[in-house]
Amino acid sequence: MTGMKKIVAAAVLLAGTALFGEMVWQKDLPAAFEKARQEHKTVMVFVEGEHCRWCKKMKYRTLSDENVEKRLAPYITVKVMEENTKAVNTLPKIDGVPTILFMSADKKVIESVVGYYDTADFISFIDTVEKKVPLKKQ
Repeated sequence: MTGMKKIVAAAVLLAGTALFGEMVWQKDLPAAFEKARQEHKTVMVFVEGEHCRWCKKMKYRTLSDENVEKRLAPYITVKVMEENTKAVNTLPKIDGVPTILFMSADKKVIESVVGYYDTADFISFIDTVEKKVPLKKQ
């Protein structure tokens, strides 16, 4: 491939990934739970650490996977930094990062997982959540 073809191919790839759209992450925990209450949805809280390499892997490999994003579309997704003690103190005890909590709008934990999960394992985790709390038909 010539240099120009490589640049065009890279631009097309980048544009293609942008079309799928990144997951919309709420940044404010109370607002996420309020939105979940209003929309009758489940909240997925992703607790990550600033210097956590497994958190970065989880975010960029698993949570940004097109299939995972599609499965998480019906949820209110919110990211919380472990260093944000005010927000973390409103959650159940966090035993390490990355931690993912699926919670009801009234802040009851449906399911939680600590550590890095690849795409297939995380999708099976979502399946487990949906067996406990089936998604409402739109």
